[in-house]
Amino acid sequence: MSSPITEVPTSVEDDLGWALGVVFRRYAKAAGEALADMPGGPRGYQVLATAYRDGPRRQLDLAGRLGVDRTVMTYLLDDLEEAGLVERQPDPTDRRARLIVVSEAGKSQLCELEKRLEAAEAIVLDSLGADERKLFRSLLQRVAVRAEVTGHSADACKLAEDLGAGENC
Repeated sequence: MSSPITEVPTSVEDDLGWALGVVFRRYAKAAGEALADMPGGPRGYQVLATAYRDGPRRQLDLAGRLGVDRTVMTYLLDDLEEAGLVERQPDPTDRRARLIVVSEAGKSQLCELEKRLEAAEAIVLDSLGADERKLFRSLLQRVAVRAEVTGHSADACKLAEDLGAGENC
């Protein structure tokens, strides 16, 4: 059971949804510009980055991890493969499945894209100092991981309390 609200928000700036929306839209625009020449745009980047960081994965597992429809994943991988950024290789444990492996060109492209995204992130978070940016990213990642694991939208104050950051609720 959530605790009752003790203060009435005085403006839209006090609303978590409003703040998340503004930051998300600004980041999505900056990231979209940074990834404009990437096959599949931001989603293509996520596929490439996940395939690299998690190592070779089956196409279906990669789709599940990223929450991408398997048909959409096929088209994304077709575009990434055509650009020479990934390769589909037979899975030695299942001859029907293919592993997605990042090519050398893909690794090089990923390095460049990460630099661009870092610059985009710096623009979005320019009102925060270096330590604040680190803290913001850490807290946001914790909330995101928790939200993904629980699989449902929880009360924001309850989630913050569970994470030990709910003193303002």
